[in-house]
Amino acid sequence: MNMYYLALVAPDEIDRQLMIWKNRMKDIYQSVIALRSPAHITLIPPFWMDAGLEEEMKLAIDSFSKIQQAAEIKLDGFSCFKPSTIFVNVIQHDWLINIKTDLEEVLITQKLFPLKKDSRTFHPHITIASRDLHKKQFEEAFPYFENKKYSAKWKPEGISLLRHNKKNWDVIYTSQFISN
Repeated sequence: MNMYYLALVAPDEIDRQLMIWKNRMKDIYQSVIALRSPAHITLIPPFWMDAGLEEEMKLAIDSFSKIQQAAEIKLDGFSCFKPSTIFVNVIQHDWLINIKTDLEEVLITQKLFPLKKDSRTFHPHITIASRDLHKKQFEEAFPYFENKKYSAKWKPEGISLLRHNKKNWDVIYTSQFISN
């Protein structure tokens, strides 16, 4: 059994910029969890799955993606989930909500994968610091980001399957959306 998740992975230039801020959080506050993944928007949160189902998962996300038109994702500034998570804001729109909801429904309906409907409200974001940022550190760190200007945009190429390697998350596959 391995741990996996499904996400929209940001392009390298966005990942490199966000890595600067993630490393700042590591250097000042020893917050390292966000460094373990590339910059991404989670669609299906981490789940345990038998490695033998990887090929079926790739086929399932391919089948889903090949009928999806990519939409532009816009990033604008920073926000937080108190008391421990700092993230880049994703301007939410119907496309993101629909991709997440529809993907989840398709994969759960297949009854092949060990997934359950996510009961949490979907709030797309890209994490800079997370669970290992203590409350006092959060209170010190967030003012640095609170009024910082940052904006970027990209069109995702597809949905990525990430697998945990006991230390970090690796992108092991990315499907392809319909070309524009």
